[in-house]
Amino acid sequence: MSILVVGSVAMDSVETPFGRRKEILGGSATFFSITASFFNKVDLIATVGEDFPKRYVRLFKDRNIGIDGLTISKGKTFRWKGRYDFDLNTAHTISTHLNVFKDFDPHVPKDLRKPKLLFLANIDPDLQYNVLSQVKRPKLVACDSMNYWINTKRKSLERLLDKIDVLLLNDAEARQFSGESNLFKAARSIISYGPKAVVIKRGEHGVIYFSRQTHFVAPAYLLENIYDPTGAGDTFAGGMMGYLSRARKINEATIRKSIVYGSIMASFTVEDFSVNRLLEISAKDIKDRFDNFRRITKF
Repeated sequence: MSILVVGSVAMDSVETPFGRRKEILGGSATFFSITASFFNKVDLIATVGEDFPKRYVRLFKDRNIGIDGLTISKGKTFRWKGRYDFDLNTAHTISTHLNVFKDFDPHVPKDLRKPKLLFLANIDPDLQYNVLSQVKRPKLVACDSMNYWINTKRKSLERLLDKIDVLLLNDAEARQFSGESNLFKAARSIISYGPKAVVIKRGEHGVIYFSRQTHFVAPAYLLENIYDPTGAGDTFAGGMMGYLSRARKINEATIRKSIVYGSIMASFTVEDFSVNRLLEISAKDIKDRFDNFRRITKF
């Protein structure tokens, strides 16, 4: 199954208690597509500036990521600068320069309008809705959002929720959108707006999946060394959607397994800055970690 992702490709500058890096590859669509490419072909829709390093374009190509939807616009690439303290669940934004991303109006090329799976990464919900109107209904549509859109474009987000299958949020965003402190009640409230399921990401505390029929809890993979949590949520989505793209059926069983794969892929990302760790691992590394995850959660 082909996977289509629409989101950001950026240059990040990140500081954590374990180091700092300047001008490194980032962006929601970047983390998602590199992760999902371990499982299947991915097509990317995003925009970058004329200053975007050509080596990163080659990296996408080498990873079997289609770039027909990657436009190079006049101006500079989206840049984000952030800092994490020892509470790595919370990012402190130092600066955001949208640059060419400010005028991003995603256009889906004709050849990409029949994806099997679609991931709408964290962008303006009006743009996410517009992308949906350009494609033939995929087998599954998943969407990410954030506190900024909940605050500023609540109505647009509500309209979008009625058109998607799975919404991904962190726990603070789920509480913010629903007005409920209890995550079970928060998920039930969100599902009432239309999505079939909600995935609530809780960082080092794992993931909770809620559907209209059931719910599922998965812990985070235990790690000794964590260097940079940037992109972990998008990596999770890439692992989840990547696995589902290879499943014969998308049902409760395969969704649960996909969530474990999402957690595993995110565990690799946080072990280094940017996508560096993802570029080092192999299919065997993923399988080994999956097998170990199964062992440590068995009872």
